[in-house]
Amino acid sequence: MAKSRGGGSPVNYSLGAEVITDTAVHTGKFHHIEFYENSTVQSIVSTNIVDNSFAGASIGQGAHMTGYFTSIQLQNGACLAYKI
Repeated sequence: MAKSRGGGSPVNYSLGAEVITDTAVHTGKFHHIEFYENSTVQSIVSTNIVDNSFAGASIGQGAHMTGYFTSIQLQNGACLAYKI
């Protein structure tokens, strides 16, 4: 089941997501990251974002990022990382 997000590429929710609520490094292939708590990113790796230095970035509840992510680590907060 694919669902479009505001004119962007569809998110295939049937592949599942990883719930991230800790400070461990989570690796995989992720297309979409949705923050359901105010969060601070410790590190995030993306192969298709030119400046992928989000270290220390504060992300508000309800924010989302779309791209090709291979790793995410939170300093605090919580998110859902949708798998590719």
